[in-house]
Amino acid sequence: MASFRTIVDVPQQDDRIKTGYEDTTLWMGSCFAENIGGKMKRMKFPAEVNPFGVIYNPVSVGNSLRILLEKRFFTKDHLNYHNGRWYSFNHHTSFSSTDADKCLERINRSTEKGSEALKKSGYLFITFGTARVYEFRETGEVVSNCHKLPAKNFDRYLLSIEEIVERYKKLFEKLRLFNPGINIVLTVSPVRHWKDGPAGNQVSKSVLILAVQKLIEMFGFVQYFPAYEIVMDDLRDYRFYEKDMLHINSQAIEYIWEKFSTTFILHEAHLVMREVEKILQGLGHKPFDPSSESYRDFLQQIERQIMELEKKYPFIDFTDELKALSGI
Repeated sequence: MASFRTIVDVPQQDDRIKTGYEDTTLWMGSCFAENIGGKMKRMKFPAEVNPFGVIYNPVSVGNSLRILLEKRFFTKDHLNYHNGRWYSFNHHTSFSSTDADKCLERINRSTEKGSEALKKSGYLFITFGTARVYEFRETGEVVSNCHKLPAKNFDRYLLSIEEIVERYKKLFEKLRLFNPGINIVLTVSPVRHWKDGPAGNQVSKSVLILAVQKLIEMFGFVQYFPAYEIVMDDLRDYRFYEKDMLHINSQAIEYIWEKFSTTFILHEAHLVMREVEKILQGLGHKPFDPSSESYRDFLQQIERQIMELEKKYPFIDFTDELKALSGI
């Protein structure tokens, strides 16, 4: 039978460097990092996802990694104040607060966890979303998030291929010294930045793809995962998008996850994942009568399954789920 779609094949990894449940991974950048890294956490892998929040451009991702390399903590002098909230230009709005101390606590706690993850991770996954950056006019700093400040406060421009490559050439060398066993996987986000227009979006993605290709050619421990190509060439249909027709939906994420997990996760870990998924599905069950005795028996059964799984695999942590069950 003739094939009616283009299937993007992903090169398989050597089993010796695939990741398992006892291996830490660090995820930085935009949607691939958030979605697939989030799946890793949901499946109970020791994954640290976006310690600075979602970041889109290569300069900001690189700056964030340097902060983790140096384990550089923030003080109030590093914060800004606008519209009643304290924030950092290096962080997503989720770190902002009306209280400066709370903002700093979130930032520094996340920095510490991110730095520890970077030191022991077997894989660092980096996703670039756009080659366009916003530079704060007052300081000349490229920001990770504009925090809804007026557009007049920023200059916006397109990074060059050479600028991205030069930055990451030095950064990857430092990362390898910091963690000699680290492998780096680069991806380009399939989410389109429509404010650039269709042509502008393509130019931006092209810059990213060409810069990534040059970095792969330079370093043997750097590789590419074709998340962008899977969506654009394999799925290639608006039924895999959300209503805004820009962000991919859960079905597309599941497809990318299947490709990713087959490529990077050990076979033994897949067996554990099935058991974890079974428990998560049970926890997600919506009862007709939450107060019924049968539902309480059902939850007790899940609790026993969790305890048995944690006993069998001590590296899996269901603390949050057990705490939630105790409160029901």
